[in-house]
Amino acid sequence: MLKVPEKHHRRSIRLKEYDYTRPGAYFVTICTHNSECLFGEIRNGTMCLNEYGNIVDIEWRRTGEKRKNIVLDAYVVMPNHFHGILFMIDTRRGIPPRRDCAPTNTENDRNYRKFGEMISGSLPAIIRSFKSAATKKINNLRNERGTPLWQRNYYEHIIRNDADLQKIREYITNNPLKWELDRYNPRFRVRGKKSLKKLMERIKHEWENFSA
Repeated sequence: MLKVPEKHHRRSIRLKEYDYTRPGAYFVTICTHNSECLFGEIRNGTMCLNEYGNIVDIEWRRTGEKRKNIVLDAYVVMPNHFHGILFMIDTRRGIPPRRDCAPTNTENDRNYRKFGEMISGSLPAIIRSFKSAATKKINNLRNERGTPLWQRNYYEHIIRNDADLQKIREYITNNPLKWELDRYNPRFRVRGKKSLKKLMERIKHEWENFSA
């Protein structure tokens, strides 16, 4: 029987009809490969970054510094995952920089992109670049070239309004304080062959509640 490589079964969790180059606010969550705790530890409710964690922190800040079309907001590096808010900014001539929440209606958007297409300056391209930069530096440090650092996918939540934004900022700020009960804590890790699928479903369910 012909076996199709695993990579062909993978599905993107990006929205098919959403243009991720549009101005707006996004909340992203990125997990380490196999949810391994690589970036430090929580001590008395405070995240203490190790050398790898500092690299992730620096590369995220550089992501905002080297791109004119994004502004970083609240973020946190946790032992085995990362949460961050970023604003995509309209930098066209004559339009001043703004921090807007993402539009709720994309029905008439003429800038739709084909599903799965990687567009320069889009959110998927920005996240891929960030993950790649952090992976390269950490793998050089641990002398493990080619070893995956992150899970292949990531989860994003399109921030709809100011109330949504404030709620997510609060979640990020309190994340280290709630580590003992965090779904990403290895003690609560979902196990089994479908662990990643179940984890992503749980993440999706959690952030859908922000829009409720």
